[in-house]
Amino acid sequence: MELNCPACPARRHRGHYLCSACWRALPATTRGRLSRRDPHAFRRLRELHGQIAARVPLAVIRVSR
Repeated sequence: MELNCPACPARRHRGHYLCSACWRALPATTRGRLSRRDPHAFRRLRELHGQIAARVPLAVIRVSR
């Protein structure tokens, strides 16, 4: 099943936060932090979505550890 990417009009796969093009546009450290599955994963996802909603460019988005 595919869903809309929150950062662009493209489609993303179920279970992915963004489409592949937007995912690659994030800084490597941000991708690494978002890939971690720990008790803080949901907070990092909310940070990502908040910055996307605020129109922060993908290349400068940072999330907490």
